[in-house]
Amino acid sequence: MAADTKEILRLENLSLRYEAAAGWAVKGVTLTVDEGDFLAVVGENGSGKTSLLKMIAGLTPPTEGRVVFENLRACEVGYLPQQTAVQKDFPATVTEVVMSGLLNRKGFPAFYTKKDRETARAHLERFGAWDLRGESYRTLSGGQQQRVLLARALCASEKLLLLDEPVTGLDPNAAAELYDILADLHTRGMTILMVSHDVDGAVRRASKVLHMDTAPVYYGDAEGYLKRGGFHV
Repeated sequence: MAADTKEILRLENLSLRYEAAAGWAVKGVTLTVDEGDFLAVVGENGSGKTSLLKMIAGLTPPTEGRVVFENLRACEVGYLPQQTAVQKDFPATVTEVVMSGLLNRKGFPAFYTKKDRETARAHLERFGAWDLRGESYRTLSGGQQQRVLLARALCASEKLLLLDEPVTGLDPNAAAELYDILADLHTRGMTILMVSHDVDGAVRRASKVLHMDTAPVYYGDAEGYLKRGGFHV
């Protein structure tokens, strides 16, 4: 690690099996992520990508190993999961969805302050979605919904962003716009971990690549991965 680079996340032998009799979903992932990294997590279906991200997000406890955050609390991690049909049809306004990203930082009952509302507005404006603030989330296009969910994730954290298949289901123009947003966030210092089936699009925008096949097959810089020709995903 370079002298001026700070570690933000460390995975120590992170492993997961859902049932004692079942095989490993994730096995033996040990790596560090530095502030400012853009890590693309790739691999075939069933290779453990989403399970790995859920352990990092604190949604699934590991069977073995641990997740260690440096200079960052677990509740400050922004997480954008894959959307289900139910989530896409969620009956709330755009503002309500975005501000819900602040809940992990608050006690119960949660009360939104003027600063909270200013934070939500700033993130919606960043993504060109302020005009949608009063709209029902369920009426938005796929690309608009992803912008809103990114704004929500940034309300939770402006340091570490976890994304699970963020361009799935988007048309090429919407996907390109989302990649541009992520590139801008990365340029501004955001650390990004992104699970993606879009290997070409994700890897060519990443600084590092983790290729999963239950266990890591490759972890290193994106340029080196591309020179190898990837792993024929």
